[in-house]
Amino acid sequence: MKIDSTIRYALSIVLLCFLFTSCIDEEEYSNSPQGNFEALWRIIDEHYCFFQYKQEAYGLDWNEVHARYSRQIDESMTERQLFEVLTNMLAELRDGHVNLYAGFDVGRYWSWHEDYPSNFSDTLLNRYLGTDYRIASGMRYRILDDNIGYLRCASFENTFGAGNLDDILLYLTPCRGLIIDIRDNGGGLVTSAEMLASRFTNESVLVGFMQHKTAPSHNAFSGMEEQWIHPGKGIRWQKDVVVLTNRQVFSAANEFVKYMKCFPRVTVVGDPSGGGAGLPFSSELPNGWAVRFSACPMYDRNRQPTEFGIQPDHQVSLLQEDFLKGEDSIIEFARKLLVK
Repeated sequence: MKIDSTIRYALSIVLLCFLFTSCIDEEEYSNSPQGNFEALWRIIDEHYCFFQYKQEAYGLDWNEVHARYSRQIDESMTERQLFEVLTNMLAELRDGHVNLYAGFDVGRYWSWHEDYPSNFSDTLLNRYLGTDYRIASGMRYRILDDNIGYLRCASFENTFGAGNLDDILLYLTPCRGLIIDIRDNGGGLVTSAEMLASRFTNESVLVGFMQHKTAPSHNAFSGMEEQWIHPGKGIRWQKDVVVLTNRQVFSAANEFVKYMKCFPRVTVVGDPSGGGAGLPFSSELPNGWAVRFSACPMYDRNRQPTEFGIQPDHQVSLLQEDFLKGEDSIIEFARKLLVK
């Protein structure tokens, strides 16, 4: 069935709140190293959404993880030692949406981009933007000297105004094509990603699916709910588009790539995106530390997970010889595509 995006995500939060308040009783565990370890393991065990996929992808066994890390817990350990053990345990999930928050640090898994070249340079970006670029809704844009439009979208943390998007696209209308650079965009609001994507289609398009956990079992999920992008109200782009990606394109930005790949006049260039295809939720340990994790899985229109990223149509990296000439290899590749 078709579900409006705003209603869908509101229902997701309501459902998750119900599941968490009904399934987790944090007072069952003592505020001790062992109690906090068991509470964290159980929260993830009952509510994390990618166990089956990651078992198939790289052999994740959450029960084996419990057995291995429980041997490292000692009642005399300091809170920083406990934090290190718990963070290492969560890293077994290989999920950038999984974090442990203490007053002195944030536990995170960032290997999904730290183990790859950045393929992005602020120095080169400033060369292409110059100083006379325009700014709207946190996005920077200008017309390059070959009449190619360039739109830099560094984050989806802001709500995009419909009037701002109209102004941007109206200004870029004379261009022969458009580059949307979302490299290093770590995500933000899925609704903002949807709103921007809606300006590049003239018809409603099925772009993916979403599920919800319905019980503590690793395989207990609701049916697949359809994700649709509907044509945006206002000015819509009618020419070719190239979206630039790298490994730091994550979460809502990963979803944006998923949406745009469904449109016929869009090409994706750069690195595979970083992934992050689980709608995150948070809970708390007995000692007050917060934990965030993926709770609702999202899929592409072929019902395939995008948790580990989306492949570009053309994989292109920054070349040292181009950098020394002051050229961004990925932008230049996109310009050549649009000129052709």
